[in-house]
Amino acid sequence: MSHSLRGADIVMRTLRRAGHNTIFTLSGNHIMSLFDAAIDTRHRLVHTRHEAAAVHMADVWGRLTGEPGIAMVTGGPGHANATAALMTALGQESPLVLLSGHTETDQLGRGGFQELRQAEMASHVTKASWTATAVTTLGTDVARAIRIAREGRPGPVHLSLPSDLLDATVSESDVAWPQSDAFAAASVGLSDAAADAVLRIIATAQRPFLLAGPALANPNGRELLQRIEAALQIPTAIMDSPRGFNDATLGAFADAIRHADLIVLLGKAFDFTLRFGAPPSVDSACHWVVIDPEAALVDRAGSEKRDLLAFGCVADTRVAGEVLVRRATARGDAGWLADVRALLSNRPAAWATLVSKTPGKLHPIEVFRALKPHVAEHPHTVLICDGGEFAQWGQSVLPVVPRRMINGVGGSIGSSLPMACAARVVEPEAPVFVVLGDGTFGFHMAEFETAVRCNLPFVAVVGTDARWNAEYNLQVRDYGPNRTVGCELLPTRYDLVVAALGGHGELVQSADELPGAIARSLASGKPACINVMIESIPAPLVRAGA
Repeated sequence: MSHSLRGADIVMRTLRRAGHNTIFTLSGNHIMSLFDAAIDTRHRLVHTRHEAAAVHMADVWGRLTGEPGIAMVTGGPGHANATAALMTALGQESPLVLLSGHTETDQLGRGGFQELRQAEMASHVTKASWTATAVTTLGTDVARAIRIAREGRPGPVHLSLPSDLLDATVSESDVAWPQSDAFAAASVGLSDAAADAVLRIIATAQRPFLLAGPALANPNGRELLQRIEAALQIPTAIMDSPRGFNDATLGAFADAIRHADLIVLLGKAFDFTLRFGAPPSVDSACHWVVIDPEAALVDRAGSEKRDLLAFGCVADTRVAGEVLVRRATARGDAGWLADVRALLSNRPAAWATLVSKTPGKLHPIEVFRALKPHVAEHPHTVLICDGGEFAQWGQSVLPVVPRRMINGVGGSIGSSLPMACAARVVEPEAPVFVVLGDGTFGFHMAEFETAVRCNLPFVAVVGTDARWNAEYNLQVRDYGPNRTVGCELLPTRYDLVVAALGGHGELVQSADELPGAIARSLASGKPACINVMIESIPAPLVRAGA
């Protein structure tokens, strides 16, 4: 005998059917029925202190697992808070689904409680965004959102859920339950003929360089690039930073890329991070190959490079990479590969002895020298680098572990503390380290309370120079040293803030204090903040011969 279900029950049961058992959320009027339904479906609700934090957590779930993270927030202002965080996930091609409560359908256009054009608002920072319209099809709406988030170029999807639909009841027999294949992402392959054409173009180049996008900045993606590099003997790199050619992770990348005579974009958007392929950053005669899940991005590269586009096609990034490995026969110039590898790993010799010149403060590089062995110690370490100049030193010095994440192409900062919480949910044992500046710390410091309450230990290393240093350096560069304004902060005791929230805090003012602080923080078993007083130093800019 069929019994009745609420719309909220349909949503939560659909998520359970799809294997999504953890939800990052913040409560509110429009979604209380979903919280109630979660009791019966036994979902794990990780309850945050800000809606944007819930989205950042879902973002990390997507990056680390490859499956869409689920964020759930209330409507109106809750949705507005969450929407801003979608830009980070969109830039990093991270699959997630944002479920937002919504004004009742019978109140739309009448000044309903917290009425907002939510789907339209989120449409600019998602792959797809819509509002559910019927109780019986809520399950198929959820399945569609999960599928879209996964397929092609991964990314965020938004679904608004009017509260009257969530509260309404229908007979279970009337529910349009999605079949298992409704959650599955369609795949666009790379044909053998297309792969062979790409490989022939690579074989005719003297200095080919393959660049991948953020979707491969994870363990599986990095492993795939290693196999491509070995099979084709061409250099590869992931471009997932808003600093593009100046990304400190990539060493003297700018000196390598300007010598390339062929650039292969494997799921990497042709955009500002490539300086739009313009000389002198890229050779004016350099040819391009574009393999991308989106036809519009293949067309964009064609309109920009015209006759220099040697080949372009639509194919899913990972699938295309695997086909290139399988079809590879001829191998490239080992000398060119070695030269590029040397440039990407290049770091100035002077860094080995660089120390602070200011009593009571460390040079950023001293911080990361001490942290480096801890990051490298465990094969499954999670490293999150967030913010401006301080984090750039970290990206340049610390090893690029398979589970390293940065703030991303979108250029937003402040996501790292909620990201660390979600990383600990995914990874229960290996160390989770966060590297961030003091300006960045202020965005989501309250999520330390979330971490304490949910027992999600990690170690955050905060470089405190009492300044928005990236912006300060822009002002000095563009307007002069006497035209700086709005960049000063206080040398706040963030360690005491974290201790007050129930975590572990350490203050470090000299290099010899740092090893003990790191060891105690790891041993504490708590969410920990190592507040390091640092010199205000610009980010490193590595060039060949430096």
